[in-house]
Amino acid sequence: MRETIPSHSSVSGDPTPNFGDHGGKQLNPLLPGYSFNLYLVAGVTPIIENGPLDFFIDRPNGMKGFIINMTVKGEGKVVDGDESFICRTGDLLLFSPETPHFYGRAPGSPDWYHRWVYFRPRGYWANWLKWPHPTRRVGRLRLGSPELIAEFDELFLQIDRTHRGERRTSEELAINLLERLLIRAYEERPENLPKPIDSRVQSACQFIAKNLADDLGLDAIARHVCLSPSRLAHLFREQMGMNIVRWREDQRVLLAKHLLQSTRTPVSRVSEIVGYEDQLYFSRVFRKRVGISPSGYRKSCDSEPHPLVDPKLMAPLASFAFEVLQKGSRG
Repeated sequence: MRETIPSHSSVSGDPTPNFGDHGGKQLNPLLPGYSFNLYLVAGVTPIIENGPLDFFIDRPNGMKGFIINMTVKGEGKVVDGDESFICRTGDLLLFSPETPHFYGRAPGSPDWYHRWVYFRPRGYWANWLKWPHPTRRVGRLRLGSPELIAEFDELFLQIDRTHRGERRTSEELAINLLERLLIRAYEERPENLPKPIDSRVQSACQFIAKNLADDLGLDAIARHVCLSPSRLAHLFREQMGMNIVRWREDQRVLLAKHLLQSTRTPVSRVSEIVGYEDQLYFSRVFRKRVGISPSGYRKSCDSEPHPLVDPKLMAPLASFAFEVLQKGSRG
């Protein structure tokens, strides 16, 4: 059952539980003086106006490791050098080592609840920790939908629960979950989100797919989408990451794989359907892209089934192939 955000009265009656006297060492990570001398610490900080946690965290020298937090209720104020900003529900913050920490409940907000994970990173995490810094040194990422907020909230919760577990591998499992959280945050960075494809490029792709067996020239495709050939060539490469000839060849090989795997159509006929009159040339192209001949690919599918191609990708190509096969059977 999923944990709800704790209220002021639900955290053991007091959001600052008594961890006992341990030689003057602070064992509550929510209070000043805790050493964070571990590879991973996780929790939730429930700050209520005038409550025992209603103070500003002040670490002018930052911390040895990273800390990532996510606001789940209310508003917080973060001072970053000479600037400050307000964080709200769904805002993720990343403080890198030695980045000063000065933050607390935002004035005017009755509370500020934020989940957090402190960690020492592994070397191969470097790219996941390069966050955009719209102010100075504090990385910021805003989650754009309730579904995303719920997903990340659950990940923070799982890290906390798992790390508190009594299994011998609790820390390793928590680190594994932290990796997932960092990867998901990396995926949601604006520069990594899929960019919408220009409608004219989409139209060109559909036109090519519906006429895959034809050697359509750039001029014909450009006329179809009402662009000049040079403009279409530039726009297509910019949006698709390859030129039109390469993209069409990819679609032909994709359709050939589908036909070889799901039908008993002779290789020579498959070659014709996907636009190659010369079967030997088709075989060379196929081997170059797939690493095996068309007949070898079919045999490998028979002995060890390959995963089917994504239906969304195959829909226009499969429709085209079906029409060609139907015409062939009637002829």
